[in-house]
Amino acid sequence: MSKGLKTAVGLLLTGIMLFPVYWMLNVSLTRDQDMRKSPPDLFPAHPTLEGYRAVLDQQLPYLGTSLVIGLGTVVLTVALAAPAGFALAKLRPRGGGILSFVLLAAQMIPGIIMAMGFYAIYLQLGLLQSVPGLIVADSTLAVPFAVLIFTAFMSGIPGELLQAAQMDGARPLRTFWSVVLPMSRNSVVTVSLFAFLWSWSDFIFASTLVNGGAHEPITLGIYHYIGNNNQQWNAIMATAAVASLPAAVILVLAQRYVAAGVTAGAVKG
Repeated sequence: MSKGLKTAVGLLLTGIMLFPVYWMLNVSLTRDQDMRKSPPDLFPAHPTLEGYRAVLDQQLPYLGTSLVIGLGTVVLTVALAAPAGFALAKLRPRGGGILSFVLLAAQMIPGIIMAMGFYAIYLQLGLLQSVPGLIVADSTLAVPFAVLIFTAFMSGIPGELLQAAQMDGARPLRTFWSVVLPMSRNSVVTVSLFAFLWSWSDFIFASTLVNGGAHEPITLGIYHYIGNNNQQWNAIMATAAVASLPAAVILVLAQRYVAAGVTAGAVKG
């Protein structure tokens, strides 16, 4: 296959995969009276920003809550997973292999089962319909993956650097904070990105643990729009477009760090 044909096929497949995104943007700019035209307009004949005005009027609280939950999940995930990855990679604790297997198995547990478990626990603790409770729940999705990423990356850090730090009198915690963590920037960015994306797009935990509360994430905001038989599809798609924007921007800005972080274990391990 020639290079030009490969490029054409690649562009065609990319266009097919991105068409739903384009259609979301198209509908978000379409007037209500043009929504059911047959055939539909491939481009908005009379573009309107009414859908985006509805987002500003009605969806900003949901977006703000999702941002707080996402950032909280990132902080908690990195705070728990980075030291755990360092311990598994460099301190070699007894039972570390079993722990790694348990973390891998934890990622196979269906989310709805975990949501029911959290519901029973939060009901007793009074954490239902709370942002901190949802942050903790979302972190359980990210921490096992994060520990494995940190372990793979930190295993490739030369032991001589750690020995030099020990000779200078640094204890393990100091070595982790001053030597290992700064060298693990790529893995920190990778873990942070995935933790944010998982929490930002979470629906199972949100609908189970905070549905009906005062602080609901954007996934529930979109769900309520549709569930109430709302006919303002331009507003629904505008909400989806705005909700997708932070994740898309972060992914574009961090993609080189993500690639390095994900492949570090295979290259250095």
